[in-house]
Amino acid sequence: MALAPAAVDAIDSVGGYAGGVYLRSRTTGLLRLAVLAGLPVDLFRPWWRMHINRPFPVAEAFRSGHPVHLADAEESMRRFPQLMAGLPYPFGSLYVPVAAGRDRYGVLVALRPATPGRPVDAADRQRMRNAASRLGADLARLDAAGTRVAWDREPAPLQLPASATPPVRVGHLEWHVDSGTLTADAELCRILGADPDDFPGTVAGLEALLAPEDVYGLWATAHQITTATDPDRPAGRRVWLSGRDGRPHLLELTRRRLPPTAHGPDSHPAHLTGVLVDPGTGPIVAAAADRLATGVLSLDRLGRVTYVSRRAETLLGQGRPTLLGRVLWDAVPWTGRPAYEDHFRAALISADPVHFLAHRADSSWLSLSLHPGHDGLTVTLSAVDEPAYAPRSVAAPGGGLGSPADRAAVLYRPVALAIALTEAVTARQVSEVVTEELLPAFGGRQLAIYLLSERHLHLAWETGFPQGFLDRFDGVGLDARLPGVETLTSGRPIFFESMQRLAAAYPGIPLDAHVGARAFLPLIASGRPVGSCILGFDQPRGFSPEERTVLTALAGLIAQALQRARRYDSEAALARGLQDALLPHRLPRLRHVNTVGRYLPGTQGMDVGGDWYDVVETPRGLALVIGDVQGHGVSAAATMGQLRSAVRAFALAGHDPSEVMSGTNRLLIDLDPGQFASCCYGVLAPETGHLQAVRAGHLPPLLRHPDGRTEVVDLPGGVVLGVDADARYPVTDLRLPPGGVLALFTDGLVEQPGVDIDVGIERVRAALSAVGPASLAATADALIAGAGQDEDRADDIALLLAARWSDRAAPGPAAAPRAAVPGADGGGPGLGWDGPHGAGGGPRADGRGPHGGGAGR
Repeated sequence: MALAPAAVDAIDSVGGYAGGVYLRSRTTGLLRLAVLAGLPVDLFRPWWRMHINRPFPVAEAFRSGHPVHLADAEESMRRFPQLMAGLPYPFGSLYVPVAAGRDRYGVLVALRPATPGRPVDAADRQRMRNAASRLGADLARLDAAGTRVAWDREPAPLQLPASATPPVRVGHLEWHVDSGTLTADAELCRILGADPDDFPGTVAGLEALLAPEDVYGLWATAHQITTATDPDRPAGRRVWLSGRDGRPHLLELTRRRLPPTAHGPDSHPAHLTGVLVDPGTGPIVAAAADRLATGVLSLDRLGRVTYVSRRAETLLGQGRPTLLGRVLWDAVPWTGRPAYEDHFRAALISADPVHFLAHRADSSWLSLSLHPGHDGLTVTLSAVDEPAYAPRSVAAPGGGLGSPADRAAVLYRPVALAIALTEAVTARQVSEVVTEELLPAFGGRQLAIYLLSERHLHLAWETGFPQGFLDRFDGVGLDARLPGVETLTSGRPIFFESMQRLAAAYPGIPLDAHVGARAFLPLIASGRPVGSCILGFDQPRGFSPEERTVLTALAGLIAQALQRARRYDSEAALARGLQDALLPHRLPRLRHVNTVGRYLPGTQGMDVGGDWYDVVETPRGLALVIGDVQGHGVSAAATMGQLRSAVRAFALAGHDPSEVMSGTNRLLIDLDPGQFASCCYGVLAPETGHLQAVRAGHLPPLLRHPDGRTEVVDLPGGVVLGVDADARYPVTDLRLPPGGVLALFTDGLVEQPGVDIDVGIERVRAALSAVGPASLAATADALIAGAGQDEDRADDIALLLAARWSDRAAPGPAAAPRAAVPGADGGGPGLGWDGPHGAGGGPRADGRGPHGGGAGR
């Protein structure tokens, strides 16, 4: 209820015909289409989800916080070629982020006719900003009231209000035929273009307002009514009249019974009442459409049938009762083929008519024209002979493609797939792109990808199949007689128009409940086998030569992308091994102080980062270190290792915190000019809790007091490492009280796309304050729990916690039994030991890594 009015307001304010609202979802970095106005939801399924890192205007508007205005297709192609690959139509569009303060909720979108050569004017830009601002304020109020502003469902369809049309007007008259007097109300006079005050009150005055031919029709109708043979049955007639403006109006005259006159009991005065209707220009006149040899359909902008002429009923083979109110491609399934869907998208998005030939399920052909307007489409259709280019395969139910336009239209989505595959990095990302782009392009519903490893095919991705059905094929050898194996060993695709044909070709093969077609595609890159891909369809269908060629070519692109992803994964695994070796495997155990570290790698791109943490026993006390090298990859990990070694060396030499940071800064400049890193370094005296800390462009730490109160430490700092060889880093003196917890972390823990980093810091501060009485390991797990469940985490996360207690409560460092340590059973103030290796000790039996129970490195 908050989104719908905002979408209508924005679309209407800029003269648009469609639009909607994208909202953030519960998956970090993923936007979902929440409301789609003026367009059929199912036709735009590929655009339901939008990751903010994708090269689309919606993602850029959310990511940057700035509006995106595209005046026409040329500007859209120049700035966002992938958008135009999927929607290659002439249209203009506006995208404005929806935010309130520092909180960014989503993006408001409006589509409108293109304005070639003319940029979006300032007034329209301001109207969109105003609409987005009002929506942001509404969502902020919902958020404050406890309604989480996130969308994880399918988009809600929204019908836009009808465009303005002249209203239906009704006027009345009373006509005494015998006397010639005629009274007309003011509305009737205005309909016919006369001033009500000047109307003379006679039938002659009415005649003066009508075309001559209509005057005769008026008198003829009146004569029929007044001379009716049965005076007890009032006769009524209708006649079309044209006023001064030339527009037709419908007059209905009815005889009214009055008492007999003095001339006798059978003598009745001729008295007529009339209703004049001006229907305006909006409604279609059904009788006129029924007289045409061409069929006429009317669809609203959601694809629902609002009118069907009689000829259209015949051509479609369905009557009005089964069509009216239903979405066309649901009521008439063949109109929903991928190529025809693209024609409907083109008509709904652009302002230009679309013409194409289509074949029905019985192989007969129709010529269709789609005429778009603000309120929907008018579809005209007529029967035509089979064109010369029609492939013979179309005679089969659900056959192949028709006209050259059909073949071109079905290529749009594969082009989008090819572009998207160039951006996919991991095997999972490649599979997701194939699911989102390839399946909708060909109307598929099931997808399975098998990868070859040591002469066996292993299931890497599946969607749409019954749960567990494909497990029996996982790990099959290359000698198995299965279509998914033979398509790879032979190097040629295999197509089956139905499951019956598949069963006949491979007797005894297990089949699922679907009865549709199957396509088995070999995944071969540069002559090397990679795996096989299976496409499934709900219904039997043929595969035209064009479709077979396109699918085979796309299989090669998919294979190249998967091979590149596997190579990338292997390199990333090596880099992660390097990073794993550089991070501390065991943190020191000290009296009075407990420390716990956690590290979570990013999941987007599988690129290793330069995040690190360390705890070092120095002559000045216990050094606590956390840092983040700019960038990702092996280079960042190697730089991280060098910096960690440098910090340890300076710290063990007894330098104060400022000298440690300055020395590390100069070393980084000498080692790798142009490489940057942030760092936070502190030296803690375990007995007194005195802490001296410096900060080089890093996030400030958090301090949780024994009573649970948690604050962001005011820690003045210098610039990041690697920028200025003469940079100075001031030292701040703090105190960590007994029962207190100090939290140092990298930005991966607090950063969220489109959200101010201060919001993330506040979220972690509140979580640390609310963690309650728990061991330090449990506290660390609680702080990273949400991030660990995020499958699209863009950055690495490093977390270091340090807790302190007094002599009275502290156990000796040799105290190994967990139950004997205060806080180990959850009763202490977040100060428990973490297993027999102390704070962040050795390997864990539960496989969670050597970082004090972390979620793995």
